[in-house]
Amino acid sequence: MNELTAVDVLLTPDESMLALARRINARLLTSVPAPTGFVLDEHHQPHITTLQRYVRTGDLDQVYAVIGDVLASVDLSTLKLTAHSLADIAVQPPVALAAIVIRPGPEVLDFQARLIDALSPYCGSGGTEDAYVRTDAEPSINAATLQYIENYVPEHSGENYLAHVTVGLATRADLDVWEAEPFDPLTFSASGVGVYQLGNNGTAAKPLKTWTA
Repeated sequence: MNELTAVDVLLTPDESMLALARRINARLLTSVPAPTGFVLDEHHQPHITTLQRYVRTGDLDQVYAVIGDVLASVDLSTLKLTAHSLADIAVQPPVALAAIVIRPGPEVLDFQARLIDALSPYCGSGGTEDAYVRTDAEPSINAATLQYIENYVPEHSGENYLAHVTVGLATRADLDVWEAEPFDPLTFSASGVGVYQLGNNGTAAKPLKTWTA
């Protein structure tokens, strides 16, 4: 069986979205402070996942090359996304993982579809813990993560795509209040693209390759 690497092809948001993410993160930290809560920093970079897949480790250079080919024909400034609400994306009572929910423009969905096609020859199935970054803090990869990446296409792509920026942890009670507050929509663009190796729970754990706008 070929060795596999679990990868995330992600968009780096522009400064307007980064500023919004940091403001919300600061508020969330009043609910669940560090170290349980987390600050958006070099270890927790705000990003929007566009595609997660198992790819053959020996083909990583080809993966970077075909992503580069897709990017050569795309103006990242045309990939419009609109932040429209705050919501929980995972709950482990009494704490919830909060995210800014994003409405992707049609250009983003087209970009995702082109990435899916470009990476298809290099993808594999049956990824194990060895495909991921594991740390002393998280030495194992849970079954939900293994299956999520296995089934990202089609279960979490195309019409099932839920774009978001993870921004921190809050108590369920606090997040219920904040989710109900008015949210001023923000339309923004991508400032770059990256390929990261995934960690447990689908975190972008290790940068492998980046491109800037």
